[in-house]
Amino acid sequence: MSAALAFDAVSCARGGRMLFADLSFALRAGAAAVVVGANGIGKSSLVRVAAGLLPPAAGTVAITGNRALLTEDNALDPELPLARALGFWAAIDGRPLPIAAALAAFDLTALAPVPVRLLSTGQRKRAGLARVAASGAPIWLLDEPANGLDQRATTLLEAAIAQHRAAGGIALVATHLPLALPGAHRIVLGAAA
Repeated sequence: MSAALAFDAVSCARGGRMLFADLSFALRAGAAAVVVGANGIGKSSLVRVAAGLLPPAAGTVAITGNRALLTEDNALDPELPLARALGFWAAIDGRPLPIAAALAAFDLTALAPVPVRLLSTGQRKRAGLARVAASGAPIWLLDEPANGLDQRATTLLEAAIAQHRAAGGIALVATHLPLALPGAHRIVLGAAA
C-alpha cells in the first residue's frame, strides 16, 4: 500500500467562524494521527476537509491513495441484511470478496443475515467500521469511531487500526474518547483537549 495524506497551512471556516488555521502535518504509509479538542472546535470539519467534502479556506491538502470515511452515519442500507449492505459498498469500491474478513474483524459474523435497521447502536457503529475495512482504501478517515462502542468493541477497533497501519495504511482519527494508537501523531485543536 502506498499512501500519503498531507495538510499544508490548511485553514477551515464554517458558518463565518474560523475553526482552525495554518494546520500542517504529513502522514505516510503506516502512520496515524489523532485529532482531539473540545466539542465544536473543528475535529469533524478537519476529517471532512481530508475527505474532500469541505474545501479548505486556505492551504492545500495532498492525497495519495483512496480514502474511506466513517461518520456518525454508517452509510448502510437499513433494509438490507448486513452482509449484503457491506457487499454493495465493497463492489462499488472494487473489492467484492473481503466481506467475511471485515465482519470477523468487528465480531459481526453472526449478524451477517440481520437487517441493518435491527442492529443496536454499537453494532451499527461496528458495521460502519467493517464497511471502511472492506473498502480496501489505504486511507481511513474516522470521525468519532469509538462512539457507541463498549470496551470489547473498542479493543477490536484499536486492533483493526493497528493491522491496517501494519499493512501500510494510514488512519486519521478524530475522537474525544481515548484510543490506544501507539506512535500516532497528536493534533490538538483549540485551547482545550
